[in-house]
Formats: sequence, structure tokens, C-alpha cells
Amino acid sequence: VSDLRPSALPGSFDVSRSMFDLRSPPHRFMKRYDSLSSVPSSTSSRKDSQGSNRSLDTITLSGDERDFGRLNVKLCYVSSVEQIWITVLHCKDLSWPSSCGENPRIYVKGILKLPKPVQFKSSAKEGCNDIEFMETFVFAIKLQSLQAVRLVFKIQTQTPRKKTIGECSLALRELSSEESSHWLDISPPSK
Repeated sequence: VSDLRPSALPGSFDVSRSMFDLRSPPHRFMKRYDSLSSVPSSTSSRKDSQGSNRSLDTITLSGDERDFGRLNVKLCYVSSVEQIWITVLHCKDLSWPSSCGENPRIYVKGILKLPKPVQFKSSAKEGCNDIEFMETFVFAIKLQSLQAVRLVFKIQTQTPRKKTIGECSLALRELSSEESSHWLDISPPSK
């Protein structure tokens, strides 16, 4: 993924953030190119927009790249009654922008991306590093319909105002009568 935003300083160039992992065997003989030229980039450091050299391995994550936490959910399909059971267990290592305050009220909104989307949301809990929800949602939907769609989770604040602070999703292709547990990485909300 390339950062297509205009640079803060006129005349300064940002190198594309996308990069092959050159250590793994399938990519060993591939050359990486800067997004702004066709010159192979073989060195392991680059000048940032302020002109200082930083190793690509030691750049600290900030802004959209930081860790937003993980969401733990369990899924099960009860074929005898054609029901999907979705259990939102908890959010771990959750972080949110300072604009949301120190302890905002946080809830999880789920969306089954069917032609007519099915939405649900957990109760709101006080924001902390590890929030337990332990809530199950049950919907009567045919398995064939579910296996073609995604289940999206939005982590939202209720106070001081409603705001999506992160999201994650899961394809339901593998949905079955055997309960499965999933740890989903929370990403920044899509624009």
C-alpha cells in the first residue's frame, strides 16, 4: 500500500511504505523499487522528509501504523435451526485517540454484510486496556448465505460522542457447527 497523501513539505518525497520481505525465499531474487523512480533500492536506509538517515528496520510506528489491539470472538452455526451464534468475548490491548478522553464508554458494533445487512451491538463498557463483553448474538440465516459474506466489527465510543476508533473483519467461508475462536487485529477505521 502506498501513502498517496501529499507531503507536508513542498519538494520533499516520501518513499512508498510497501515493501517485499526480501528475507523470505519466494522473494529472494526480486528487486524493490522506490515508488518515485525506477532505480533499484538496495540500501537499507533512506532519508526521511527532514533529511536524516533512519534504518528501515528501526522506524517506530506512529499514527495509522500503531497497534490498535485485538478482538476475541467465537462463532458457531447450529444447522438444525439454521442459526449463527456470534459471541463477542473481549478486546485486548485496546487503544483509542486522546480526543476520546481517558475512559470513554466503548462498545462493539457487528455487521453481517448480507445484501440486507444485519447489525447488532454490545452493551457499552468503560474503556480500559482489556474490556470483557461476553455477549452472544443469535440470528436465523441460511448457511449458504453466510458463507459468501464477511462479518465486520467496529469498535466505537459512546462518549463523549459516537466515533469509530477501529475495525476488523472475518470471512465466514469456514463457518460450521464446530465452535471456532478468533483473535482479530483491530485496524484504524477506513475513511
